[in-house]
Amino acid sequence: MSASTQFDFTPLLPAGLPAPAAKWTGLAKYSFVGGNNDPDGVPVDGLIDAVNAVLKREGKALATYNLAHGPQGYRPLREFLTHKLKRDAGIDCTADEILIVSGSLQALDLVNHTLLARGDTVLIEQETYQGSLNRLTRLGVNAVGIPLDQDGIRIDALAAALADHKRRGITPKYIYTIPTVQNPTGTILPESRRAEMLKLSRDYGVPIFEDDCYADLTWSGKRPPAIYAMSRHGGVIHIGSFSKSIAPALRVGFIVAPWEVMSRMLALKTDAGSGALEQMVLAEYCAPLFATHVPELTRGLRKKLDTLMEALNEQFGTVAEFEEPKGGIFLWVKLPDHVDTLKLYQAALAAGVSINPGPEWSTNKAWSGSRLRLCFASPSHQQIREGVAVLAEVCRREFGVPTRSGNIERAQG
Repeated sequence: MSASTQFDFTPLLPAGLPAPAAKWTGLAKYSFVGGNNDPDGVPVDGLIDAVNAVLKREGKALATYNLAHGPQGYRPLREFLTHKLKRDAGIDCTADEILIVSGSLQALDLVNHTLLARGDTVLIEQETYQGSLNRLTRLGVNAVGIPLDQDGIRIDALAAALADHKRRGITPKYIYTIPTVQNPTGTILPESRRAEMLKLSRDYGVPIFEDDCYADLTWSGKRPPAIYAMSRHGGVIHIGSFSKSIAPALRVGFIVAPWEVMSRMLALKTDAGSGALEQMVLAEYCAPLFATHVPELTRGLRKKLDTLMEALNEQFGTVAEFEEPKGGIFLWVKLPDHVDTLKLYQAALAAGVSINPGPEWSTNKAWSGSRLRLCFASPSHQQIREGVAVLAEVCRREFGVPTRSGNIERAQG
């Protein structure tokens, strides 16, 4: 069929659709984008053994939607999560308070569609997950950014925002926070601030939406209790994922919530169940091996972070500013004010380096204009060093930083 005679779908498209997606052209040579993890950190052999064991034992259950375990997901995986969440996050819940979903993105969608309507307001960390911001924009929801410091969301700023909205007769629908290894800053909210946030939540009648997607990946192996675990009034929805601890392509996440709200989310989850094979394999693998796998994974990630920080110091000197994250897979970097990371993104991509420009991860586009997020988990140590060198050359060419004098790098600022 020639192009001129192809059917034109354009007049049929409803208003408000997102822009069309670009065709996939592959990852950049030096890819520092997305939440991709360390290929060497995927426990392939253990997953192979788990696939074989669980399929031989229970494979015929694939003939029934949800493996006949109901719409909340494969029960052995939910049982594993009750033990894991109690041990690691202090959450005391039952398997019936857990819903298995297709990654934490589906969790975001279910919570949003349960609680939000166009024109609503939510309070959200000023720097936060791009996927959360994009969804709120698409829903027509007003996302009010609350500033962070080296310990995470500032409770004084949160209190001021809640008081201001109350004066104006507005009750935000939720407070969205990534308290444990924040994305993109890598901070961990202290237990005292979590308690203060819960008090504000009670006082103003605004629930907390706790995204714990990165919480397993702390360098120390320790973390404060989840906000959900500390709540005595039930006003918290907690979500998590296996994407960072096992593998992002598996697309398995979970929601922990009181039945009152869980039942409403279940009514919206109309996909006939998240992938059953992934749930079976994860339950089989994680029950005996998760607790030893994660520390090994984080040790490898920590070494890659060290390589990235060393490369930035070597190539940029003091013009690349950053706080060492407490865990995770991202480094949040500040370049001189006149560097526009949206423009840097385009120039770097042309040179084979992909980065995440700061404005895409912030409610304050001006403040984040010279910032960028670098994922250090996916590239190799050599790719990290080479990619940062190419990025520095692009920055020098496009923005004059870092400056070069002979063979000596001189930092500006």
